[in-house]
Amino acid sequence: MPLHAEGKSKFSSFLGGALSGAVEPIAALLTVLAAGLIVPAMPYLLSFAAGAMIYVVVEELIPEMSVGEHSNIGVLMFALGFTLMMALDVALG
Repeated sequence: MPLHAEGKSKFSSFLGGALSGAVEPIAALLTVLAAGLIVPAMPYLLSFAAGAMIYVVVEELIPEMSVGEHSNIGVLMFALGFTLMMALDVALG
C-alpha cells in the first residue's frame, strides 16, 4: 500500500513486498542449521533479548519516565531496583 500510494504500479508494489519477504525462508533454514551450534549460548542470547525488551518497555511505553530534562534517571533507577530485587531473590532464595 505505501509503495502504491507513492505512485508505483500495483504489480511493482506487489513484487517489492514479495521480494522483501523472500529472505525469511532462507534465514529460517540457516537458523535451523545453526541451532545445534548456538544451543550453549542460548541462555545468554535469551537474557540479552529479555533485557532489551525490558528497556524498550520502560523507556518507550511508560511515558512518565521520559518526561523532563533528565529522562534517563527513571530508566536507570528502574534497572537498579530490578537488579537489587533479583540479587535479593537469589541471595534469600
